Amino acid sequence: MNSAFTRLSLYAGVAILALLAPILAPDYRTQLAFLWVMIVFALTWDLQGGQMGYNSFGNILFFGIGMYACAVVQRDSGLAYFPALFLGMGAGALLAVAVAALLGSGMLGLRGHYFAIGTLGLGIAAGELASGWEFIGAGAGMVPPLFPGAIGGRESFFYYLSFALAAITFAILRWLYGGRFGLAINAIRDDEDKAEAMGLRTTQYKTTAWCISALFLALSGGAVGNMIGFIDSRETAFAGATFGVWMVLMAILGGKGTLWGPVIGAVVFHLTKELFWTYLLGWQRVALGLLIVIIVVFFPRGILGWAHERWPQRFGHRVEEQEVHQ
Repeated sequence: MNSAFTRLSLYAGVAILALLAPILAPDYRTQLAFLWVMIVFALTWDLQGGQMGYNSFGNILFFGIGMYACAVVQRDSGLAYFPALFLGMGAGALLAVAVAALLGSGMLGLRGHYFAIGTLGLGIAAGELASGWEFIGAGAGMVPPLFPGAIGGRESFFYYLSFALAAITFAILRWLYGGRFGLAINAIRDDEDKAEAMGLRTTQYKTTAWCISALFLALSGGAVGNMIGFIDSRETAFAGATFGVWMVLMAILGGKGTLWGPVIGAVVFHLTKELFWTYLLGWQRVALGLLIVIIVVFFPRGILGWAHERWPQRFGHRVEEQEVHQ
């Protein structure tokens, strides 16, 4: 009862703070909107890299597909801005899920380093193809339609849209992790061969997980393309060197394989990055590189893993730890 009340209070407090943030900090609405996008990045990567044990470096592919598909629908549909935006986000999500399902049977047959390298190649290839495709602007990029609202309304709209996407992603993943799906992907992570021997359709579950990641990344891509106002194939849509790497780092920083770990990691990483860009201009990339080293060296199990080791009485005892002491 007390635990349920504490959890409910936490969710309510986060929701109230999120809803009031644009009012309390109106000058930082765009940065705060990107914070919610980063949370989606970390959560969707952790679905595979943490919960399922498949470290993907190509999830940025689905983000870029959603971004370009949304912009094309907005450009060619002839609809007003908001119907075209939501139709484009939906079309991008469907296209990304279809691509994930199509590639899943082949790519998810690979394991370990082979899978990681293969997915990395997907993101790089997508950026190169987009930079040479005239239909989507090629190297010159694309410019989505202008937001029709009043000055300041654009930032607030995309803040709340990004917050809604992050909240829905968190809620659905929480529901999935608590059921058979969560047990299945955890079994794949722990020992895929044994899971297959017990009759678990591992390829089906792996492909489903990839499709779920593709869905939410594509929806975020459509929103981010309009929020930025310009789509470049390598710098925004298929930005593997930034967004693609950051989603991995954020999940690891917070504690991969957990629900709240990617959220905490995204918040810490994004706030730190913004401080670097504000106060260390010219040295921000050096500082960010040092932050990456610190994450890998000092937080290999993430913030939640470190907190579990530091205060085990507050976080309980893990099953594997009890088995070791028996």
